Amino acid sequence: MNNTKTSLSVAAALLSALVSCAVNAATLAEDVQSLYDAQLKDLFIHFHENPELSFKEDKTAARLGDELEALGYTLHRGIGGTGLIAMLENGPGPTVMFRADMDGLPVQEKSGLAYASKAKQLDWDGNEVYVMHACGHDVHITSLVGTAKLMAERKDQWSGTLMLLGQPAEERVAGARVMMEDGLWDRVVKPDYAMAFHVTSALPIGQLAAPETSAYSGADTVDILIKGVGAHGASPHTGVDPIVLGSQIVMGLQTVVSRNLAPRRPGVITVGSFHSGTKHNIISDAAKLQLTVRSESPEDRQVLLEGIKRVAINMGRVAGLPDEMLPEVIVYEGEGVPPTINDAAFTREVRSGWNEYFGSQIFNDGERLGMGAEDFGFFTTDPYIPSLYFAVGGTPESAFKAAANGGAPIPSHHSPLFKIEPEGSVTLGVEASVSALLNVMAP
Repeated sequence: MNNTKTSLSVAAALLSALVSCAVNAATLAEDVQSLYDAQLKDLFIHFHENPELSFKEDKTAARLGDELEALGYTLHRGIGGTGLIAMLENGPGPTVMFRADMDGLPVQEKSGLAYASKAKQLDWDGNEVYVMHACGHDVHITSLVGTAKLMAERKDQWSGTLMLLGQPAEERVAGARVMMEDGLWDRVVKPDYAMAFHVTSALPIGQLAAPETSAYSGADTVDILIKGVGAHGASPHTGVDPIVLGSQIVMGLQTVVSRNLAPRRPGVITVGSFHSGTKHNIISDAAKLQLTVRSESPEDRQVLLEGIKRVAINMGRVAGLPDEMLPEVIVYEGEGVPPTINDAAFTREVRSGWNEYFGSQIFNDGERLGMGAEDFGFFTTDPYIPSLYFAVGGTPESAFKAAANGGAPIPSHHSPLFKIEPEGSVTLGVEASVSALLNVMAP
């Protein structure tokens, strides 16, 4: 009899907890929508109409910082230029960082939106250019403000320290590195966990993608400088043609991935630029190749870079060049980024919470087909911080159906036609962020 009573009590407690969880979920969704209608809609339009270039996000950072400071967060401004951190301490527990990037792109917007950007700004060379949020960073910073407000209003539901980071210059894959070089963790504290999201036009509104492996690849910028011996185009035997040598190097590079990485390990070597010569009948004395190299681990990165050097130098030997004239391979270490790799255990924890909160239909676990790069990994690689980088859908399902039936294709990121449906993107971004943080920081 006593056991029966105990069982009934436990069952009642569990039922009560489930009911409470459901009520909280419903309340959060309602609060997110109310906040969007009252504040975030206008804030998004403001950010979209006033984009700024990388490392020039002065007004954006000021507005973002003011919004966070008004909510009671302690602000640290001017980190790595325009970067900022907002801190909210709420008792013992983990320190969790949530990052949003702030910069726009030198693109003239042609989306046709009523609030399309008409902004112009001097670029890094002093040229006046159009500027557009052509990658959705306006969604990220708007959602960060929404997350900040709802977390501040729910301090009874979590414990620890919330760290909200506004990052400059993601588009130049440099802002995170510069913030770290400016002593980021020395200025505040190294977080126990880190999170970020990116809105994407490639996913429908209402879906999340959160892989347990890499969210973005590492990237390196590489130049190959080729020396030749100039000659008349009618007498090629008197010179060493750098265009022929460069072509042989390009073709040789095609085997570096396929014959040096294991078949199920991804890698990309793309020659994006090949420059040589000035006139039809002149054999030049130099050529230049510009490469982007993508990898998923430090080990694979080293294999690819060593393979590039081996191919370039030995093709120079095949062409008969002396040692002092062999091709030079330059790896721009300051422009490289590590891969953004989600911590498997941390990702599973957050996904489990989302599964309970949203249901399994929220996840889009489609295969990642490209090897795009991000600089978020600078925050989490050295020293290592368990992290999760996820994607939020930004395009209405109706647009995908229309495109499949011969309608307009979905504009890609960085396109002048790029557009995101703000309400569904911002609200899901906030709701996913807050629910994840409440789960990770539960007392």
